[in-house]
Amino acid sequence: MALSEFRAHLRFFLPVLFYHLCSHFWPCVFGDNSSAGGHIEVQSVSVEVNGLQSIAAVDESFICATLDWWPPQKCDYGSCSWGNASILNLDLQNPILQSAVKALSPLMIRLGGTLQDRVIYDVGNIQRPCRPLIPGEGLFNYVEGCLSLRRWQALNEFFQKTGSIVAFGLNALYGRHLIGRTFSGSWDSSNAQEFIQYTFNKSYQILAWELGNELSTPGVGGSIPTSQYARDIKKLRAIVDGIYKTSSIKPLIGAPDGFFNARSYQQLLQLSGPRTLDVCTRHIYNLGPGVDKNLVNKILNPFYLSKEAGAFKLVQQTLLKYGPWAHAWIGEAGGAYNSGRNLVSNAFVSSFWYVDQLGMAAQFNNKAYCRQSLIGGNYGLLDTNTFHPNPDYYR
Repeated sequence: MALSEFRAHLRFFLPVLFYHLCSHFWPCVFGDNSSAGGHIEVQSVSVEVNGLQSIAAVDESFICATLDWWPPQKCDYGSCSWGNASILNLDLQNPILQSAVKALSPLMIRLGGTLQDRVIYDVGNIQRPCRPLIPGEGLFNYVEGCLSLRRWQALNEFFQKTGSIVAFGLNALYGRHLIGRTFSGSWDSSNAQEFIQYTFNKSYQILAWELGNELSTPGVGGSIPTSQYARDIKKLRAIVDGIYKTSSIKPLIGAPDGFFNARSYQQLLQLSGPRTLDVCTRHIYNLGPGVDKNLVNKILNPFYLSKEAGAFKLVQQTLLKYGPWAHAWIGEAGGAYNSGRNLVSNAFVSSFWYVDQLGMAAQFNNKAYCRQSLIGGNYGLLDTNTFHPNPDYYR
């Protein structure tokens, strides 16, 4: 085995080893302070690794981070932690940012998040000004924003320069209306189709086109009926197949980037049909809200962290039974939702959660794990203001 291959295998093996240590040997490795007076008895542990048999395989793009759409006005619990870290305003020329992303190459970057379904693309005849996202009346309390072609070019130049792999989340709500908690109507794919065609014509490299963010049942703020969502995925599949028909490599189709619901995911796979959906994506925020003062205790409790293994296993079983042609991705995971928590999500203690998650994802055959976020919020791998790496960057 060449040195480069060994390093690649080691990159994914260490999180799995850490996960098993935390799950099975935590009291021995870190001590059990349950005895009177908080006395910690440290014991030696011998670990024998069988390197001849693998339990799962991950893709080269397993390590992934997200870029989100949140503008500077995004605040949680009185704290505004996003600054200029949006897809629309991030300083792509910053040398620290470029060096940090290059060092993780090949890093997959997923462009998406809640506001992706409030973004149109400045192609064709959209008949409206191309403006940034700002708070106001409308879905998710934001006025519809726009991705200009000039910004799209700058982003792709950045991806090419840093050796990044790209997954792009498309607006799945274009043309729909919210009635109660249901987004009614079929997806108006015209703007997305023109955007995909433009991207193809410019030879911008896209690994995956994803449809919608947290819109599968039960959804966040509302959901698309599963039967309709399946039809929309079929439509996206047909669009991508048509545009890339002369290309030897076609982008993957991913969805629904929601919180796992076994029945919803099962029906989506069945109704969209074989080999329509290449990647089944889900989100994880298993630590709860960023405002929770118990976050550190949760992170340092292996029994709490191990609860997520049940969901990983159920996803694996669901795909094997109802969609064996599709791979599982963690499309977004930040530990604590609503931007995480300052001095926790961006501190060393967070690494116990993060590395445990990477190992668990690898063990259950997930092909990618997208950390929320590369930069932005309190859970960024990079500091929003200085661009310097936070501890989890080194995982």
